[in-house]
Amino acid sequence: MRAAVILPALAVLGALALSSVFIVDERERVLVLQFGQVKQEVSEPGLGFKIPLIQEVVRYEDRILGLPTQPIEVTPADDRRLVVDAFARWRITDLLEFREAVGPGGEDQARSRLDRIVNAAIREVLGSVPSGRVLSEDRTALMNQIRDLARREAASLGVEVIDVRLT
Repeated sequence: MRAAVILPALAVLGALALSSVFIVDERERVLVLQFGQVKQEVSEPGLGFKIPLIQEVVRYEDRILGLPTQPIEVTPADDRRLVVDAFARWRITDLLEFREAVGPGGEDQARSRLDRIVNAAIREVLGSVPSGRVLSEDRTALMNQIRDLARREAASLGVEVIDVRLT
């Protein structure tokens, strides 16, 4: 009779103990949330602990991420139409600001907003120069201008745009 009570109790205690431990990989950062509020930010790899059933763990990439954009049509200053394809590289720099800015949508929401930011920067920079500059050795300087403009806009998301390349 005692075994019928003790074994299920031990199983429940074991399950609670296991659900209170989480592992942080070296390629990620973690937020521990309690009822939707951030209680802890963990950026060091290793074991972490949380209160089971009350706290949840949300994982974010700590690596540099890629953002391929859809080809867009740009009209440079000389009114010729160019189809531009770009690729951006970005990473999360401020996890709390990132969580506030993009919400529970996480990286997918950030990619959508970054796509709009990068496309707007491409249109602004390439729309102000003649098409000959886009196709010349000035291309690197233009990509750096696009990157700097996108970086300023994306800072409010808690991310850093590392590079933008026109392909």
